[in-house]
Amino acid sequence: MEAVKWGVLSISGHYALRVHLPLSRLSEASIVGIASRDAPKASAAAARLGIPKAFGSYEALLADPGIEAVYLPLPNNLHAEWATKALEAGKHVLCEKPLAMDAAQAKAMAAAARSKKLLLMEAFMYRFHPQWRRAKEILDSGEIGRVRSIACSFSYNNADPANIRNRIETGGGALYDIGCYAISVSRWFAGTEPERAISLVQRDPVFGTDNLSSGVLDFGPSGARATFTVATKCFPVQRVEITGERGSIALGLPFNAYPDVPMSLDVSTALGTRRIDAGPADQYGLMFAAVSGAIREGSLAPTPCEDGVANMAVLDALFRSELSGSWENVKG
Repeated sequence: MEAVKWGVLSISGHYALRVHLPLSRLSEASIVGIASRDAPKASAAAARLGIPKAFGSYEALLADPGIEAVYLPLPNNLHAEWATKALEAGKHVLCEKPLAMDAAQAKAMAAAARSKKLLLMEAFMYRFHPQWRRAKEILDSGEIGRVRSIACSFSYNNADPANIRNRIETGGGALYDIGCYAISVSRWFAGTEPERAISLVQRDPVFGTDNLSSGVLDFGPSGARATFTVATKCFPVQRVEITGERGSIALGLPFNAYPDVPMSLDVSTALGTRRIDAGPADQYGLMFAAVSGAIREGSLAPTPCEDGVANMAVLDALFRSELSGSWENVKG
């Protein structure tokens, strides 16, 4: 197929560190341009990364008719604004998580994508890694039985006051940055939406962002529950365990998987525990290949934008619970 022509809206460190190399290797995608609100910075980034075009504003990139799709790794508080502007400019959008700052913004973004008949997807790259694909196959086979609980721990230690993850005005904090992963995994493996949620949130006395947050999601009639703790000032840990009526699946590096070595998942049943290796694989490359294929074929996004709206609805409920100290309904 002809490569989809991508533009990058921001010269983010995340893009340069994790996304650029796998994206540049794809036959399905071509990186046409990169934009910054600082023209010299855009030119320097383009030269360093070998990107043909540099744009001194986001508007200039969106106005380029040669760009078909936009990858948006801007700070969280800018996602809704610039994803919507990209859609209005006729570009498909792959937006970094979380999709927006709340479900109302996410719904408006999804409506804009539908009205323009364009693809909008939240960039949960982990869903494309073979360790997760294998875990989902095992779950769907019935080997571990009906899901009863999903437990997630995700933490890092970042005390930099200038980092966007520690700035409340840019949508920083543990729930927005990594709690969204715990919610996404729980919804995906429960196979339904939670009915209510409750949270326990600790806020940084200097930054104002949540630096230690826990949540419980109640999936109602399905009988499943999810628990998680996420932290931004804690020893780095990642782990997810899905427990069913007849077994469990545990992933030791579920989200920031190394691209050049196999990842492992442990499957435990009455017969014992076996370790399954999956990969190596670059989950960012797999995501961009899948999205580019969907764009070129005119098919649905690999993960529909409505999934991002539903994830934001759970985040909204958890933030309401922080204030109320009680369970909050996820819908309405």
